[in-house]
Amino acid sequence: MRLMTDRSFPLPLLGLVHTSVEIVRRRPLAATGLYELSVYVDELAAHRRGTEAAVQTEVREGEELVWESRSTYLARHRSGVAGGALDSRGEHEALPLVAEWRLGGDVGRRYAAASGDRNPIHLNAVAARLFGFRRAIAHGMWTVARCLAAHGAPESALVRGEFRAPVLLPGAVGYGADGFGSFELRGGGRVHLLGEVRAV
Repeated sequence: MRLMTDRSFPLPLLGLVHTSVEIVRRRPLAATGLYELSVYVDELAAHRRGTEAAVQTEVREGEELVWESRSTYLARHRSGVAGGALDSRGEHEALPLVAEWRLGGDVGRRYAAASGDRNPIHLNAVAARLFGFRRAIAHGMWTVARCLAAHGAPESALVRGEFRAPVLLPGAVGYGADGFGSFELRGGGRVHLLGEVRAV
């Protein structure tokens, strides 16, 4: 958040939409450990719905890279770019349904309190409507974390999540998984999240 609120950050923070995440945990990390964190914008890319920034986070213990993530964020605006990543994803066969979750209207506020991500689109319907959403939407990272809590992850893991459609709050979603590392959230005939987790 400090990076994104800095004057040098190339995109406006308000209304920024998290579109994907990839996390590599190379080994378990002690809560009492001493770590060096670095966060930087790796690249900007034109997108058919605006401009997308890739933000890289790296965690080192001494000289060892022990954890890293790459997240993409979309600033929506008119763009002259035709097509784009969203067009090339194709259809996806639904994974077996494992559970259905009812999500309260306060999920965004609770996760914001824990994460520090207080983007207004997650906090209340009035603010979300200003950015084109019918109601407040769940944080993408909350959806990935909720799926991983149900799915489980090895101690050294690669996690990927692609956020396809917002999860409206309050709402209901279906959690699907194939038992081989793939998971998803669906609801209302839409795919909200596609993800995978595997050992590294």
